[in-house]
Amino acid sequence: MIDLAIVIVYFIVIFVAAMSGRTSKEVTAEEYFLSNRNLNWYSIALSTVATNINGYQFLGMMGSAYLYGLAQASLEINAIQGILMAAFIFVPLYLREGIVTITQFIKKRLGKTVGLIYTIANISLFSTITLGAALFWGAYAADLVFADYLSFIHEDRIIRIAILILGLGVFSATYTYLGGLAAVVKTDIIQFVILLLGGFVVMFTAVYHLGGWQQLYIKTPEMMHLHLPADHEKLPWIHIFGLFLLNINYWCANQTVVQRSLAAKSLREAQKGLMLGGIIKYIMAALIVIPGIALYGILQENGTPLAEPDLAYPYLVKTYLPTGVKGIILCALFASLMSTVDSTFNSLATLFSIDIYKEYINKNATELQIVNAGRRTILITLITGVLMGFVLLYVKFENPTAAFTHTLNELRYYINCGIVVLICSAAFLVAPNHRWALVAFLSTIPLHLLMKGFDFGFLSFEGIVPEMNYFVRAGWVIFIAFFIVLIGSISKGIKKWKDIVFLQKESRQVQQIGLGLLVSLVVLHIVFH
Repeated sequence: MIDLAIVIVYFIVIFVAAMSGRTSKEVTAEEYFLSNRNLNWYSIALSTVATNINGYQFLGMMGSAYLYGLAQASLEINAIQGILMAAFIFVPLYLREGIVTITQFIKKRLGKTVGLIYTIANISLFSTITLGAALFWGAYAADLVFADYLSFIHEDRIIRIAILILGLGVFSATYTYLGGLAAVVKTDIIQFVILLLGGFVVMFTAVYHLGGWQQLYIKTPEMMHLHLPADHEKLPWIHIFGLFLLNINYWCANQTVVQRSLAAKSLREAQKGLMLGGIIKYIMAALIVIPGIALYGILQENGTPLAEPDLAYPYLVKTYLPTGVKGIILCALFASLMSTVDSTFNSLATLFSIDIYKEYINKNATELQIVNAGRRTILITLITGVLMGFVLLYVKFENPTAAFTHTLNELRYYINCGIVVLICSAAFLVAPNHRWALVAFLSTIPLHLLMKGFDFGFLSFEGIVPEMNYFVRAGWVIFIAFFIVLIGSISKGIKKWKDIVFLQKESRQVQQIGLGLLVSLVVLHIVFH
């Protein structure tokens, strides 16, 4: 009862915080979507990282760390590459243009048609896979760890998870609908604190039962390497090159993530927030990966390995945490879900109302009409997101051993690779050819299929290159597609570095922090090689 009481209090606090940021009936589009561009650095940092963390990190990535060790941290710490590029290249470009959506930047540099395709691609991706996966993983993780506590919802596990998907989706959509970005940021800050608290509890508990920090090197030395062999099936060290390019998509061109920086009071506030976010990513890497490694050492010593790696997080919580503390962990799982979902709802509302409704449906729309169009988008995408969550729930229980997380990643990359090509063309080429940019974007899907192969039943193809890790393949697809744009735009050339970076002199301290982050990342790769 104590744990459930903690969860109830958590939901009350979240709703009250969200309602304190509720907008008036005469709210403007900038107020609703960008919180009047008044976000300070710590709000940007905490909300951005909270949006980035979801149930899969605790469940899937901790399970992967149980299997592969410190190499799993590569996906977290190398995000700093993307964060630095966002802070010192892309966000200065966006703020200088005064844009509300990244589409507006794409449209200015690559033309109206490419901008429209960019928007449609993102809306399609966010409203299905992004929302559905966040809802599914959060509900699934909560039920996997706390089935006993949640059994009052329904005895049947599948129905219970489906109810959680629907209920948490509706709850997140409600306060996002009413409060816009201001409500999202306020709740994200609270949710981040709970995420952090829950993460530290699990990490310290796991390390304590292993026997202390030094035991990570004594009992599990083979797990303390960032780099695995180049032919490793899941995490070869060469994946960092493809991951570097994909991080440009997530941290520099993803409306859900970048929207906080667009809402900053100034470039300095945005950069400070992103730098703090980079530091926090180190912390989150430890909170997610260290418990998995520690549990591997514990169970290896006991001779009782897990049947499935995804059980690492549930095992730690169920075996070692007392009543009361478990309630905090359940809140952390719900927080990881809602902080991703509410941000996605807000970004979907922004993209549709600004880039589709105002541009193509009602060019003379008033501020209130634009906001209402965004709110309707939240309601519609709530339906699509919940339905996709149900689909993933069916897929998981139809074939429990299926690793469809990697399948989802590959599906995302079919679109994300094209987005990386567009954003790099817009930022780095002097005068990118619009038609060639469109061709390059559309070529990324055929390139994936040609390299990977496909089997549609009536038609199959083995692929023109040997099987490779999907991060590596994504890197090659982006490189080839960008080369297509470059060929079509070569007469105008590539921007000089001094013309790309727009650092303010008063941000010297931020530049130093950024350099420190970059150096620390290099040092980590050397030390934990």
